[in-house]
Amino acid sequence: MNSTLTAVTQRIRERSAKPRGDYLARIAQLNNRQRGFERMGCANVAHAVAALPSNDKLRIVAEKAPHLGIVTAYNDMLSAHQPYEDYPAQIRAEAHRLGATAQVAGGVPAMCDGVTQGLPGMELSLFSRDTIAMSTAIALTHDVFDAALLLGICDKIVPGLLIGALHFGHLPCVFVPAGPMGTGISNSDKAKVRELYAQGKVGRDELLKSESAAYHGAGTCTFYGTANSNQMLLEAMGLHVPGSAFVHPHDDLRAALTREAVGSALDISGRLAGKPAKPIGQLVDERCIVNAMVALLATGGSTNHLIHWVAVARSAGLLIDWTDFSDLSAVVPLLARVYPNGSADVNQFQAAGGPGFVIRELLDAGLMHEDVLSVAGNGLRPYTFVPQAVGQGGEVVREPMPAASGDDGVVRTAAAPFSATGGLKLLDGNLGRAVIKVSAVPEDRHMVEAPCRIFTTQEAMLTAFKNGELERDVIVVVRFQGPHANGMPELHKLTPPLAVLQGKGFRVALVTDGRMSGASGKVPAAIHVSPEALAGGPLARLRDGDIVRVCALTGSLQALVGDAEWAARDVARLDPAEADVNAHGLGRELFAGLRRNVLSAEQGACTWL
Repeated sequence: MNSTLTAVTQRIRERSAKPRGDYLARIAQLNNRQRGFERMGCANVAHAVAALPSNDKLRIVAEKAPHLGIVTAYNDMLSAHQPYEDYPAQIRAEAHRLGATAQVAGGVPAMCDGVTQGLPGMELSLFSRDTIAMSTAIALTHDVFDAALLLGICDKIVPGLLIGALHFGHLPCVFVPAGPMGTGISNSDKAKVRELYAQGKVGRDELLKSESAAYHGAGTCTFYGTANSNQMLLEAMGLHVPGSAFVHPHDDLRAALTREAVGSALDISGRLAGKPAKPIGQLVDERCIVNAMVALLATGGSTNHLIHWVAVARSAGLLIDWTDFSDLSAVVPLLARVYPNGSADVNQFQAAGGPGFVIRELLDAGLMHEDVLSVAGNGLRPYTFVPQAVGQGGEVVREPMPAASGDDGVVRTAAAPFSATGGLKLLDGNLGRAVIKVSAVPEDRHMVEAPCRIFTTQEAMLTAFKNGELERDVIVVVRFQGPHANGMPELHKLTPPLAVLQGKGFRVALVTDGRMSGASGKVPAAIHVSPEALAGGPLARLRDGDIVRVCALTGSLQALVGDAEWAARDVARLDPAEADVNAHGLGRELFAGLRRNVLSAEQGACTWL
């Protein structure tokens, strides 16, 4: 095992000893209860099974058959979640075949960040994660299930489902994906049209035509953003059936994998074979969390997970921080280049070897913990096999992963990586702590030093760009975008104009207490700056024209201002009119309590602690 991997895992274990111990004690207490239908009153049982067919009632009450709960994030607003429409019927049929029953316990909200990007709805996006977690808890609190199947894919949905499930840590759980949409136009062509539109060289009709050719059918968007990073991490954590992340929704193999997920849920419930259950709270230990962190770094995944997986870990009684990510990044090689870190999409990533290839390489290099529990059994090695066919009985057939990459421009071995280190860096300095994704940033842009121009909204920055005010070396600062201020929206509208400026030869970078996911791409972006400006963080001391240094080489985020002057400066305040806009309209009033109580980005932006 790599010594840094071992050291980081050990310090997480030691740091988390008290909360993890308390968490496992609560799981053990809940596991010692009678089965749900036996400990409930007769009226409670009658309500629970009232709408079920008579045969199911008989199985549950008289035969004491295993009972599965389904928590679904289905809606047809999200292309990725539209295929879930008929999953409950598939799951019930397979459960019946295996001698069990299944019931939809509840649904959770699922918003499409692609629809709300740059609009007021995006200010609810981060908080939707905890809303989903609470909705998951409401569904599972019926407390009659022997295991749960969790149906979700996209940005905040998977972290929310996982956080909610971990608060029912005594319950065995399996995540059920639905796969990516087919490949559309190339990501590079899409980016070019966006940049041309930002410069006013093409109109709205041309832009809409391009976007519609990229996002065109059922399934996950095919770039490697938060949604597809979710799927990579769930494979690395052993919470999917192996190899199920990136199989197309309409492939026959997809239906077989969904059926297999039902069997896996029943298997880890222990009810069919009379063996001990494998609850999710035991599966998700410090080794499992470290495996997820390593998988993220090795694939140049979404920076959102430096927030989400801190919250996920907390839900299992584990304490991680950005220093843990940074230390792992220093030893984890970059094994994949998928847009925005390369030209390939996730379908090409899957064809080249996908998650199984990456996990195999990391295990063999001693950069993942193999000796973990998973929904597929003991050890992570099953996740290095490829589901390639369906047998005569409808079962999934798996074959060993080929030794060589299917395309070494997309996926490489640990012996010949794209980079010796991961794609994420921690920045620290008198402007606070931030993260930067450098896997797609040209090496000559890993350090940018320039006068800053400060904005408090995306719209103000876009106006300045259109007016030609940013045609120079510049550090664009967009502050008052943190969780307390307005829910920490993603700032994707900034990417095309910044790319245009960089393309003209200017040295540019972004600094913000907001989010950018993985979409900053080739422009250096110091994001998630903590503490945030509204909480009095040092970003609020910055003034227009200050020289700012963003350096991924040394891990520095610095305003080049004398210490005495810096300490004497007043902290800028958000204009009350802007604060009022952030607080009202399109449901934002309902989230005021979450904005008040939310922890910092590095603390997972948790609202329940």
